[in-house]
Amino acid sequence: MRLTLERLKERTSGYTVTPGQFLIFAYVALGALTLIVFTGAAVRLTGSGLGCPTWPKCYGNLYPPLSSHAIIEFANRTLTAPVSIAAGLAWLAALRRRPYRRDLTWLAGLLPLGVVAQAVLGGLTVRGALDYGWVMAHFALSMLILVAAIVLVWRARTSPDLDLGAGERGARVVGAGEGGARVVGAGEARARAVGAGEGGARAVGAGERGAGGREAGARGARARTGDRLLVRLTWGLVGLAALTIFAGTAATAAGPHAGGSPGQKINRLDFDGHGTMDFVIHRHGEIAFVFGLTALLTWYLARRRGAGRSLQYALTTVCVLLAAQGAVGLEQYETHLPTELVWVHVVMATLTWLATLWAAFVVGRQAAQSAGPAPLEVPDPASDAGPSRAQAELIPGN
Repeated sequence: MRLTLERLKERTSGYTVTPGQFLIFAYVALGALTLIVFTGAAVRLTGSGLGCPTWPKCYGNLYPPLSSHAIIEFANRTLTAPVSIAAGLAWLAALRRRPYRRDLTWLAGLLPLGVVAQAVLGGLTVRGALDYGWVMAHFALSMLILVAAIVLVWRARTSPDLDLGAGERGARVVGAGEGGARVVGAGEARARAVGAGEGGARAVGAGERGAGGREAGARGARARTGDRLLVRLTWGLVGLAALTIFAGTAATAAGPHAGGSPGQKINRLDFDGHGTMDFVIHRHGEIAFVFGLTALLTWYLARRRGAGRSLQYALTTVCVLLAAQGAVGLEQYETHLPTELVWVHVVMATLTWLATLWAAFVVGRQAAQSAGPAPLEVPDPASDAGPSRAQAELIPGN
């Protein structure tokens, strides 16, 4: 094994990945991991969860029988292969990325590990006859893997070296830096040649700027206080989104879409008889309602306080998805949970989860950018005890 890894390293030692190319790998991995959530929901909602009751083979064979449920279930298993390739390539690209980033390598490494864990958990879910606990854990792990994937995309997309070109552009930057150093040296020499009278005039102007700086500092302190509130509200949305998704998986576990086909006995969530489903669905709706109101409040606060355009766009996306989710949720409840609407509900829940996480990343970055060092106060020249040494030399008689 060690010899194989050394040969692989030798063959790939000359191949590097630019930050822009790595971002593409990260986006592909995120798309693949999101897609398999959608197909997994389709397996459950079509009653194909036990289409292949054995794992990893299907009825002891490497291919499924000519049955719709078996084909749907086996197709979802087969999709794990390209998803694994996309996740693995993202990790390999992180290893070959130049400049190398350790954090991106660790994050990318979580993706193939998550796919393997999902495959094992999926097998346990099938062998556990789709018990609701296994199914809920299966979906929760999918959401956690998406967290790692979208964090990877975010860090790759906001990396300061994303726009760097080849080595010669770096050489030009170095050359420009050396030229800049010479310009700075010339500027210092010229500054020393400036007369004391001009220095006094600049001091008066500095006093005026100092007063303005103190006012700007007060405004900046108020803005930073508003940023903290906005950050807390936006990250609170992430917690509410996670709670809403958990309640949604519980509602599905208590509902008619347990994953099995008609006639198959599936252990559903049941703690209050026939009233279990109604209880869980209403709690899910109440949590989602609080989630929606909090999202609207956060969106309004971001617009009122002039937050960045990217944050406003992210929060608008969250609010639009939540509004659509509410409409779909009410319709599926009134129409007794049709399969198609439930699948749309799961798809939009996944997209809402990703959009909420993205909004939290954006608000964190904007708050970090706005929380710069406190402005320096320039002393008022009028408060000085006397003229400076340079000014005293210009006074007649000295």
